Order: sequence, then structure tokens, then C-alpha cells
Amino acid sequence: MNIRTLLNLGGILLVSCLVMGQRVPAQVSVQEYISRYKEVAIRKMKEHRIPASITLAQGILESANGNSDLAVNANNHFGIKCHEDWDGEAYYKDDDEKNECFRKYRTPDQSFEDHTRFLCSRPRYAFLFELKPTDYKEWAYGLKKAGYATNPQYPQMLIKIIEDNRLFEFDHAGDLPFGEQFSFTIDSLPKEYKEMVRTSDAEVISFGVVRRQVYRNNRVKFTVSLKGDNIKKLAEDLDLMTWQICRYNELSKKDEIKQGQIIYIQPKRRRAEKEFHIVKPHETIYTISQLYGIKMKFLYRKNRMEKGNQPYKGQKLWLRSTKPRES
Repeated sequence: MNIRTLLNLGGILLVSCLVMGQRVPAQVSVQEYISRYKEVAIRKMKEHRIPASITLAQGILESANGNSDLAVNANNHFGIKCHEDWDGEAYYKDDDEKNECFRKYRTPDQSFEDHTRFLCSRPRYAFLFELKPTDYKEWAYGLKKAGYATNPQYPQMLIKIIEDNRLFEFDHAGDLPFGEQFSFTIDSLPKEYKEMVRTSDAEVISFGVVRRQVYRNNRVKFTVSLKGDNIKKLAEDLDLMTWQICRYNELSKKDEIKQGQIIYIQPKRRRAEKEFHIVKPHETIYTISQLYGIKMKFLYRKNRMEKGNQPYKGQKLWLRSTKPRES
């Protein structure tokens, strides 16, 4: 055996040793997957009424416990394809057709977030949000009916995963006050707004599939903030950008949102429907602006006030016309 042959054999052995020494990534088990993602599933349930059991079961099924090629390389746990409205990163792989476009996320949590947004923003899934968030069986069959998956056994597969792993227990996490949180009526509005809303022929409408009530005041849509709301959450629920929530309500990103606060989801107007307002104790230009759906700058302008000044108790504040000049 010559030296060249020995070198070649040595190289082959070295490569073989390196290959044999490589560690194959450990496969994530079902229980590990549940442990990792149960909190985000419960959080999405509290925010949007999608059963945590359904979210987890779909993730387990669609991503093979997070071990699928799509989950590992694109953090996509729900097999959501790009569609026309997707402007993020993409990952291409063969599926129903060759080289199909799938959404790619920076983290698995973003996949869970987008899964929620996907269901909430598609009209075909709207009927699911009329179901109880603890009714995982109806949700499973409803997803199939809405066309989420083509496999005829999809509902049974989800239900089996849920029942084998007792995922339905997460649907009762925290004894969620769903009835209180998602069923506002005009009577639920803060006291100072009730009379104004009733007399302005406010229309109570539902906003897409998000379980919030939207009203109209001065021909501008608004909703009532819930416990735990912040600007980011409101923007997500109402399919708006955070800057829109801030601009429409003349807020900064640092402002806190209190429960029962009026949040406009369209720009306020130049004038109100009512001619004037008599200022009550503790009212400010901002609270009056929110009360009547009129921008603060027009309130200042109509009343010949310097920006930043506040009205006094008993002052007649003009809402439609400009304050007459004193003679």
C-alpha cells in the first residue's frame, strides 16, 4: 500500500468520524411542545376567544410538535401560506404545488400571533367566534367547514390530540370573564357618555370578528377600552397601526389606557353635532374633545383659546360655530 492510498484512506476515515460525531437535533416531544407554547396559546385565548386547546392542537398537528421543516426553518407552526396580503419574509417548499410560498417568522411566538390574526381577519372564520371558547369540538369541525384544511379527518385529528393530552383544561385557565370582557352594550359605557351616545343616534355594530362593540359618535366610530388594554393591543384587535390609535385619540405611545376609556378608531371631526357645551368640574379640552368626537385643535380655534389652556367650570364652549367676537 503506497503513501497516497494511506492518505486517501485516512481522509475517508476522518470524514466518517466527523459525520458519525455530528449530533442529530433532538426531536421535540408533544409534552415539551405543550410546555413551551401553552402560555402564548392561553394569552391568545384571553385576547380573542380562540380556544387554547385548538391553537395547541393545530400547532402540534401542523408542525409535528415543532419538528417539521417549516417550523424549524421558518418558525411557521401553522402552515400558513403567504397569500396576497403578506409582505414579510417567505420560505419556499413543495406542498400542494411545487415551490409554494409560506410565511417566515423571526420567532415561533410570531407564528402564534399571526395564526390568531389570520383567523380574526378572514370573514370565512367569523362564525367560529360566536362559539363558546370552551367548545373545542365545534371549533374543530368549524375549522374544517371554513376550509382551514383539506384533510377530511382534520376535526377528528384535532380532537384526538386535545383529548389525549387533556388540552381542554387550558380552555378554563384563569376562569376567564368572557361575558364581561366581550359583551359591552351602551349601558356599559361610562356614565358621562351615556346621555350623549343615546341622543346622537349611535349605531351599535360589531367590528369584524373581534369581540368588541363599536359605536358611532359624531359620525366617528369608537370603542370602549377593556381591562388590561394598551395602545398596542387595541391596534392589533382593531386591525390598526399603533400610530393610528395615537393620532385618532391625540395620545402619545407612552400614554396608559384605562378601562372604560373612549377610543376612536377613525379620525375625529372638525366640529360636533351639538352647538355648544357647558363645562363641568374637572373637564378638560381633551375630555370634551373625546366626548364629542372633535379634534382638540378645532376646539381651541373655535373658542379663540391658546393651545394648552384649559376651560373653566361653567364656560360655554363652542363646538360647531366659532365663538362670536366680544364687542
